[in-house]
Amino acid sequence: MRTRQMPRIAILAGLAIILLSLAWPVAGAPAFSPRRPIEWTIPAGVGGGADLQARFMAPLIDKYKLSPQPLVPVNRPAGAGAQAFIWLKQKAGDPHTILITLDNLFAVPLAQPELGFNWRQLTPVCRLLLDEFILTVHNDSPWKTVADLQRAAKAAPAGSIKMAGTGSKQEDEIIMVLLEQSWGVDFTYVPFPGGGAVAAALVGKQVEFTVNNPLEMVAQWDGGRLRPLAVFDSERIKAKKWAGIPTMKELGFDIEYLMLRGIFLPPDNPPEVVAFYEGVFEKLMQTPEMKDFIELGAFKEAFLCGDAFAKWLVGKENQVKTLMTKGGLIPK
Repeated sequence: MRTRQMPRIAILAGLAIILLSLAWPVAGAPAFSPRRPIEWTIPAGVGGGADLQARFMAPLIDKYKLSPQPLVPVNRPAGAGAQAFIWLKQKAGDPHTILITLDNLFAVPLAQPELGFNWRQLTPVCRLLLDEFILTVHNDSPWKTVADLQRAAKAAPAGSIKMAGTGSKQEDEIIMVLLEQSWGVDFTYVPFPGGGAVAAALVGKQVEFTVNNPLEMVAQWDGGRLRPLAVFDSERIKAKKWAGIPTMKELGFDIEYLMLRGIFLPPDNPPEVVAFYEGVFEKLMQTPEMKDFIELGAFKEAFLCGDAFAKWLVGKENQVKTLMTKGGLIPK
């Protein structure tokens, strides 16, 4: 009787082991894997830096099989990105929606407190890069240097010189206000839905200057239509193409600003979901295509995750709040 039961016991034990192996992930394997296409929300218009970056990166994630499901970029630019932030906030617990963001993540809640939104309501994943700002004029402009622009601004009637920027009360306008305060002048700010439209406005001579991100104006620079004058950083851009552009600081103007390019999830996403996306983007940043993209767009490599990223976000929010308060861009 005992000899007949042994095979049966062995079979049951084997089945139990199989069931347990299905129920629990294998050591080292991701605890989360997306089950459907992932919406990649972009809080800016087509042609802007965030849009160009997401649409460049999404096919690479597929090429290198970093995700079993594709990432599908979707633009939600309304309200200077407010539409995207509220959308993500309403997707609480959804692991199939992510956000690529810039500093409007901080500026929009400060400028529009009625939204009831703050970046802390989302789930931070990682900082990908830091983006530069380039003071840029049309190639036909008589202003060959920043000093030329400063002299012209001091001599011109208040508000007669126009600057294009992305959205209202965003990082572009913050930089413009810093210039106004430093030089004792007044410009007119003209908002557009994305960096691509900003570059087009300068090419079309609708405005006299911009402070666009490098990636948003490099094609027009290469085409001989725009002229970069200075970068808003404490050091020159290391990428060879951009290395000849002086910093505002070395020209005697103490104005510096770098912008976040980061990834967030909706609220209430667990650590295993965050870990999946951290892994995807960490691997992506090591691909040769991304290295070339970083060089072309003059980005600063600054990949950061976890507690260090959360701590950095607090500091960045404080910086934006200080600058917006100084510029009178926060409602009283």
